[in-house]
Amino acid sequence: MVRLKEIAEHVGVSITTVSRVIKNDPSRNVNPDTKKKIWKAVKELGYIPNEYARQLVSSSAQEKKHTKRIAWLASSRLAETNPYFSKIYSGINETLNDAGYTLLLISNEDLEDDVLFHQIIREKEVDGVLLIDEVDDEKLTEIKDLIPVVGVDFNYSDHAISTVDYDREEAAYQAVEHLITRGHEKIGFIGGGIGIEMTKEKRFKGFKKAMNDFELAIEKHWIINSNWCMEQSYLAAKKILSETKNNRPTAIFCAGDLLAIAAMRAAHELGLNIPSDIAFIGIDNNEMAQYIVPALTTISVPQYEMGVIAAKTLMSQIEDNPNMALKTLLPFELLVRQST
Repeated sequence: MVRLKEIAEHVGVSITTVSRVIKNDPSRNVNPDTKKKIWKAVKELGYIPNEYARQLVSSSAQEKKHTKRIAWLASSRLAETNPYFSKIYSGINETLNDAGYTLLLISNEDLEDDVLFHQIIREKEVDGVLLIDEVDDEKLTEIKDLIPVVGVDFNYSDHAISTVDYDREEAAYQAVEHLITRGHEKIGFIGGGIGIEMTKEKRFKGFKKAMNDFELAIEKHWIINSNWCMEQSYLAAKKILSETKNNRPTAIFCAGDLLAIAAMRAAHELGLNIPSDIAFIGIDNNEMAQYIVPALTTISVPQYEMGVIAAKTLMSQIEDNPNMALKTLLPFELLVRQST
């Protein structure tokens, strides 16, 4: 096992300085560059505090302790402010509570703080992590090497971790296919691309594939990156729908119901009839979608169930230690309403 002395020798500082940094001792200031070197050495040398080292070398599996705490990684209290993620959060929280686990909300900013990262992840103050927000590859690699990780409803399908999601590309494909069966050929797209380029986002890929398969032209000025912002969706829709009839789409596929609702408001303000002048379809089945006028056609995604399965998957990895990255895709459903 790596000791503080080895870290001190590696960095070229005293053992006291190393201890002060790792314990976040505020009694004396340590040069920021020195702190970075110490945390880098902690990571590279694989330092583990004595208490947890004893747990790791314990020969008896029964002696291994669990904190019964799970970290939910989401930015800006996403679970409480976004109705889509609140359903996923409810599924996770209720499932963990029933099993005696508690949920700790952390952010990317917490992980960027070396002291907090060390306490939460390296010292294993949590048994596992549920990823809702995106984490950079280097940080993700370190987390999954230390504790179990499950990605929920995000673009983690290409990573070697367990994920719970729905087939975003196929859902988008079916949404566009529905518009085409209604006779639409001039179809726009409103989506987002936070963390990745929008053109690499799976719902955009599904849109593009459907348009190509049905040999329909994709008009670049009808492709809108709203950054998942309703106001941007509204303004962009108002701009493209203000064009003359021959220069605007007859239907718009929105990668989220809230984006569709905002865009529909723009259409109403311009005096366009939905769906005869412009049709809309979304993805989510947000609760508001069935109550707006006209009611929004959408792809229903089982958010609550995604949360339940994500929680169960992570608990299974914590308690049974399966060395396998499970990829779980839940079914979705087309709900046809008045907007198409």
